[in-house]
Amino acid sequence: MLIGLLTAVAASICYGTGSVLQAVGSRKSARREAAAGLTTQHGGPSLSSTAKAAMTWEFMVGTVLDFVGFGLGALAARMLPLFLSQTVISANLVITAVLSVRMLGIRLTRAEWTSIGVVCSALVLLATAAGPEGSGHTPIATHWWLLAVSLLLMVGGTVVVRLLGARAAILAGLLSGLGFGALGVGVRVLNGIDPFDLGALLADPALYAILVAGVGGMYLHTVALQIGSVNGATAALVVGETVLPGMIGVWWLGDASRPGFAWLAVVGFVLAVAGAVAVAWFGEPEGGEPGRAEEEPRELARIG
Repeated sequence: MLIGLLTAVAASICYGTGSVLQAVGSRKSARREAAAGLTTQHGGPSLSSTAKAAMTWEFMVGTVLDFVGFGLGALAARMLPLFLSQTVISANLVITAVLSVRMLGIRLTRAEWTSIGVVCSALVLLATAAGPEGSGHTPIATHWWLLAVSLLLMVGGTVVVRLLGARAAILAGLLSGLGFGALGVGVRVLNGIDPFDLGALLADPALYAILVAGVGGMYLHTVALQIGSVNGATAALVVGETVLPGMIGVWWLGDASRPGFAWLAVVGFVLAVAGAVAVAWFGEPEGGEPGRAEEEPRELARIG
C-alpha cells in the first residue's frame, strides 16, 4: 500500500508540473495565432495552433513529465484501488495551482485555496479508508466495450469541442479527464502483464482503448489549456478521471475500503470531487476579478 501511495504521489507531481509547462507553451502559441487571426470561426484554437503549441520547449518538457507520470500512474493503478490511485493522482491539481502562481502569474483567491485544502484533506481520508484492490479480471467483452466507449468519447468529444469553440474549456477538460479515467481502467484490466505475455497483450482491446483514451485525452487537455483557466480545466479533468473510474473499480473490479471504513471512503471521495468542482467554479472566469484578465497576459509576456 505504501509503495503504491508513493508511486501515485510521484505521478501526481509529474502531471501537475507538466500541466503548467504545457499551459505556458499552449498559451504562447494561442496568443501568436490569435494575433495572426488564425482561430476557428467559433473563437477556438486552430489545429495549427494546437500543433505549434506541442512544438514549444515548455510543452515538450511537460509532455515528457506526462509520460513519466503515466508510467508511475499505471503502476499505482495496479497496486491500489482505483478510487484511491486516481484520486491521489488527481491531486496534481494542487501542484498545478501552486505552480500557476509562479509561472502563469495567476493570483489564487481565498476560495480557491480553501477548495485546494478540501481536496488535500479528502485525500487523507481516502488513504485512511482504502482497503485492498480488486483482481482486475474481467470478461474480454468488457474490454471491447471499453474500447468502444473510449472511441466515442474522444472522437465525438473532439467534434463537439471544436463546434463550441471558446466556450468549451470546461467540457474539453472533463472529456480529457474521462479519457484518462478510461486509460486507468484499461491499465487495470489489461491482459498479458502479469505474467507477461506479448501475444495476449497485443490481442487485448484494452490496450487500444488505452492508446485512444491517452492520445485523445492529451489533445483535449491541450485544447482546454489554450482556451480556458488552467486551474478550471485541470479541475474538470480531475472530476472526469476520478468519479467514473472509482465507481467502476468498486462495482466491477472488486476494489474495497477497510472493514467499517466505507463511510469514510465515501466522504473522502465526495469531498475530493466537490473540492475539484469548487476550484473549477471559482477559477474558471479569469476575467471575473478586476485586473485579473489583464494581469495574466503581462505575466505570460515576461515568460515568453
